[in-house]
Amino acid sequence: MEATLFRHGVSFSVAAGCKRSHEVKGLQRVQAVMAKPKEEAALPATVYEDDWFSRTAIRHLSQSVQTTSGIRSGKEGYESLVEAASVIWRNFKTTEQQELVLEALHKAFPDYIFSLIRTLLPPSKATREFFALCTTLFFYWLIGPSEVKASEVDGRTERSLVHIKKCRFLEGSNCVGMCINLCKIPSQKFIKDSFGIPVTMVPNFQDMSCEMKYGVEPPAAEDDPAMKQPCYSFCNF
Repeated sequence: MEATLFRHGVSFSVAAGCKRSHEVKGLQRVQAVMAKPKEEAALPATVYEDDWFSRTAIRHLSQSVQTTSGIRSGKEGYESLVEAASVIWRNFKTTEQQELVLEALHKAFPDYIFSLIRTLLPPSKATREFFALCTTLFFYWLIGPSEVKASEVDGRTERSLVHIKKCRFLEGSNCVGMCINLCKIPSQKFIKDSFGIPVTMVPNFQDMSCEMKYGVEPPAAEDDPAMKQPCYSFCNF
């Protein structure tokens, strides 16, 4: 690991392997990522050829994460983002991890943009479908290839579900706990707080795909199947 952690005055605990529980603020710890499942083979690695927009966006988000957490990565491109996330995972408590990611997201995307979007696009079927489309068009650099699919929201069918074919962050980290605490939980909260639209992220840890369901409130931690998922046998954390 080439990253340097220099943030001072913050309490942290070092993880011994990927044996954390998915602690959610305001709740008792929900035990997960503890037992190893039976041996599975790592999926073939996806090769990305990032364009100019992707490289710029990755650099911006990575720098926001590094600045917020007090971490300096010695890597470039997407690897710098994954490395910064892995250092956060190793050195900060679960709730601190989620709070750091939320802070980094707010640093990366100015609040006045959200205020404008909330004014122009109040919660509605059209807004949810617009967000789903924008996710596939503008965030492929972060999540990998995705497509919009039909789903049911409040008893109506709408095209507001994003199917991520193979999550780039989950594949890059190979860690269930990092997926949940550094992506799923903070992203759900960030999108709801910023745009007023709930979203549920449903990762499939077998094939590393994921579904983002706009307009659907996430389940309570104790009822969320993702919180009970054991870590990969090939996890490095």
